[in-house]
Amino acid sequence: MTTTLIADRDHKIDAIEQLETRLLWLSSWMIHNANHLRPKRDGLKVGGHQASCASMTTIMAALYFHALRPQDKVAVKPHAGPVLHAIHYLLGQQTRERMERFRGLAGVQSYPSRTKDAIPVDFSTGSVGLGVAVTAFSSLVQDYLIAHGQLREEDAGRMIALMGDAELDEGNIYECLIEGYKHDLRNCWWVVDYNRQSLDATTADRMFRRFDDIFETCGWRVVTLKYGKLQRAAFGRRGGRALEEWIDNCPNAEFAALTYQGGSAWRQRLEADIGGKSHVKALLDSYDDDALARLMTNLGGHCVETLMDAFDAADDDRPTLFIAYTVKGHGLPLAGHKDNHSGMMNPAQIEQLRASLKIDPGAEWEPWGGMGDNAAAQLRAFVEDSPLARKAAEPAAPAVPVPARFAVPDGAEQSTQAAFGRILLDLAKSGEAIGDRIVTTAPDVTQTTNLGGFVNQRGLFRRQELADVFQKAKIPSAQKWAAHAAGQHVELGIAENNFFLMLTSLGLSAPHFGTRLLPVGTVYDPFVARGLDALNYGCYSDSRFLLIGTPSGLTLAAEGGAHQSINTPLIGMGQPGLTCFEPAYADEVALMMRWAFDTMQRPDGSSVYLRLSTRSIAQVERADDHWEADALRGGYWLREPGPGADAAIVFTGVVAPEALAAWEALADDIAGLGLLNITSPDLLHRDWSAARAARWNKAPAAPSHAERLLSALAPGAGLVTVIDGSPAALSWLGGVRGMRVSPLGTDRFGQTGDLPDLYRAYRLDSDAIIDAAAELFLND
Repeated sequence: MTTTLIADRDHKIDAIEQLETRLLWLSSWMIHNANHLRPKRDGLKVGGHQASCASMTTIMAALYFHALRPQDKVAVKPHAGPVLHAIHYLLGQQTRERMERFRGLAGVQSYPSRTKDAIPVDFSTGSVGLGVAVTAFSSLVQDYLIAHGQLREEDAGRMIALMGDAELDEGNIYECLIEGYKHDLRNCWWVVDYNRQSLDATTADRMFRRFDDIFETCGWRVVTLKYGKLQRAAFGRRGGRALEEWIDNCPNAEFAALTYQGGSAWRQRLEADIGGKSHVKALLDSYDDDALARLMTNLGGHCVETLMDAFDAADDDRPTLFIAYTVKGHGLPLAGHKDNHSGMMNPAQIEQLRASLKIDPGAEWEPWGGMGDNAAAQLRAFVEDSPLARKAAEPAAPAVPVPARFAVPDGAEQSTQAAFGRILLDLAKSGEAIGDRIVTTAPDVTQTTNLGGFVNQRGLFRRQELADVFQKAKIPSAQKWAAHAAGQHVELGIAENNFFLMLTSLGLSAPHFGTRLLPVGTVYDPFVARGLDALNYGCYSDSRFLLIGTPSGLTLAAEGGAHQSINTPLIGMGQPGLTCFEPAYADEVALMMRWAFDTMQRPDGSSVYLRLSTRSIAQVERADDHWEADALRGGYWLREPGPGADAAIVFTGVVAPEALAAWEALADDIAGLGLLNITSPDLLHRDWSAARAARWNKAPAAPSHAERLLSALAPGAGLVTVIDGSPAALSWLGGVRGMRVSPLGTDRFGQTGDLPDLYRAYRLDSDAIIDAAAELFLND
């Protein structure tokens, strides 16, 4: 029985080693083809990272064809994307045509992409470090679903990140570690391709010892895979101890240089340094130059057996960091060279590699090229029988029903932030299915962004129940935040990268786990910019969430310039995969939240961003609901212009009272003056751009919503635009129909003060709007 098991394991090791060679070749050839063989119409380098792929091929072969289970998910090191595509090519899930168009239109993407690649991609990667940290938050989401009875414990998978060692310089890695520790992270593996070379240089020699301390302090198991099987065997021979000590003390840069120089250089250096020690010379002489080079580069990350043993040993749910020593460019003539990050093999070198692998000219794209028919058939069968080949497609989660209307909070005066909190609380109390699927999160601003009511009603999420000490002691508090497994709020520390990665992971619960969640995250609006890279990452991954930026703008008066957002309306307009609204009134908030929860679930939908305010303003009376459709298209007339009107005041959001006061002051002097409420500069601009593009492409297109709105004014009419944010968010409206614009907004860092002072100083008050209207006519 033992003999059979060993034979099976030996067969598996041999098969994975053969697969490693296939992945090395196919990834290298894909990049070579794009840069040296495919016609270049623009003359630019296509790029690719042959050396970065080569350092990962053994790790990925062992992981994907030995350790990976169907429920596991992997974020692949961005520069190793071609290896991932080569894996799916062997599985029959990638086409030669797409690989031939690597980094070309409709071809394999530069870095793994959930939305743009044709193969299954669990996590988009590319922005350094974010594709690593997101796996930790996805593991937390998995625990949330298990705790809520929406995923079986036995179906839990490992969330795995394959990362370059240079990514360990990224600050968001360590922010994530801290958050993971607070939430008792489990079922997470991070595998470090420790090739000790970054884009510009070799990495610092002293750092690898610190990673153990940092990760172990945060509850991780650290497994260091430094030596391969050949090296360990050599260390057990006479003279081997001295060789092991020499390797341990060799600086990274020198190890890389010797690797590039090859066997004779290794021999010369080793004989000079330790050749006089007992038995070392005889040990070195037992290897020819090629064998000595193989021995010295037989690091743990290039040894299939070592990797398999390490993966098998981590058979519990403890988060684990594997530090796998590798050589950048392993198996290629680029191995070890300090310039190999962006370098690639020249035609002569790729030809030499092809010949060494016995691949016939013209058979470079053959999945099993260079192998005999029997060997190819056996390896193909091995791949087809792997757990990876049986991995199901991502599930299609059913939609969560959204009520036809959300109730509008009562109150003659309200802020949009308060209205948001009350609507969310109503949903929590409603008994509707939507209340059970909403998950809220915030980076330590839960109370000050009006999430407190929802959390009081639904509780904090903790896998282990946590008592509220103040409540237990009967100390009065508005916070009644019970922490338990059924809780629906994930409280985070004040790190916006973590916040947006948490939203990303929650928003991918439908495709990842087959259960749709409706994530709602709140953050101070100026601090959207702190996590902008992670927000962009989430949108690029097509994650779906509702982002609440509040409080916003100069209106956050007394907090000063550090807490007053300026350019977030432009972020909302410019961010793909995110639809931005800025409501002025409570009924607009209700309308837009309802639209958001529906849109988040549509195949062609998006995430949604509401820019809100703490300023309480008088609400308007509505004659009917005819304004709603236009509000959801980006804007509506709060006061209709008269026929052929020469001017309009155009506003967005919290400056509604100033705009309305200015309109009332000017209405008698400017005949037919209109008052236009822009609820979404984003949608309005997007629709206008799409209409123009349709005309350019000679496709039929109706006028854009902006054109329809402004057509009520006379040609050449003047617009006064006003927003508590960058004036550029609205000033473009003048270009829709060739109208004059006098734009008001904030384009400077604010200061402390009360609202009247700041509105006057930064020209957001009604007097400024009246002056701007006068300027339009004085310029005639």
